[in-house]
Amino acid sequence: MAGRSILSQPACRPELQAARAMVEEAMERDGVVVLSPLEASRTLGLVAELGLAPTCAMLDPWYNKGAGGVRPDYREFLDGLLAGAGAVADHVYLWGFPEIVAGQLERLPAPLQLVSWLTWYYKNNPSVIRGWRSAQMTCLHLSRPGARLYPEHFLTPAQLEKKRAGKLRYLPGPPSVLEAPLLVGFVGRAERTGHPSQKPCQVFSTLLRMVLGEGDIVVDPMCGSGTTGQAAREVGGKAILSDHDPRWVEVAARRLGVRPVALPGVPGFRGRPAG
Repeated sequence: MAGRSILSQPACRPELQAARAMVEEAMERDGVVVLSPLEASRTLGLVAELGLAPTCAMLDPWYNKGAGGVRPDYREFLDGLLAGAGAVADHVYLWGFPEIVAGQLERLPAPLQLVSWLTWYYKNNPSVIRGWRSAQMTCLHLSRPGARLYPEHFLTPAQLEKKRAGKLRYLPGPPSVLEAPLLVGFVGRAERTGHPSQKPCQVFSTLLRMVLGEGDIVVDPMCGSGTTGQAAREVGGKAILSDHDPRWVEVAARRLGVRPVALPGVPGFRGRPAG
């Protein structure tokens, strides 16, 4: 729901009330909260415990091949992430290689349903293995039934004028294929952070414009270098970010001009509280 409160239900225990107050203060001040290192499932559980109300969850895990290693329980790992994200957010984006995320469509946890199969296509793939598989990435857009979308965010000025005049015949949205170059070589040098799988902010901001109203929140429990936070700021939203790796928590916080926040009395954080 556009412009809904940062908080949905009040946290009961005193330590959760204190943690919620810290998140609320940081959100109002910076628009972005970067939590100290925390496992992805714990971040999603914490969002629920604190009574937060994100509109969207961005899930961009390692893809179970190449960088990041391989885990035999990857399907079950994704099952848990989707269940946790679907419990707190109206919309969920899940990134991965086509042949990997396709299998999740047969095991989506209630109440999530498929909205769209999205493709990020890039021509400047440096891989020696040329082909369609190595030049694209898939993002599943999942949502709860009735979750609001904002196709009007993609209208041109002329289309907006027709809409105001009641003359717009149909409401177009963004394409299902997003074309943006990889951040490699001389491309996107000012944006690059050193993260081995960093995506262009342009791709994330397009996704968020489709689901976020002014002031709405996206949660990213595996935020890498913080691209989701930058994209949320660009579209007028807010973000709660974390990552299990302390290196990328620090990079994301530095990129966004904030300090990592560890919430007192809340278990699961690695490292010392900020302050």
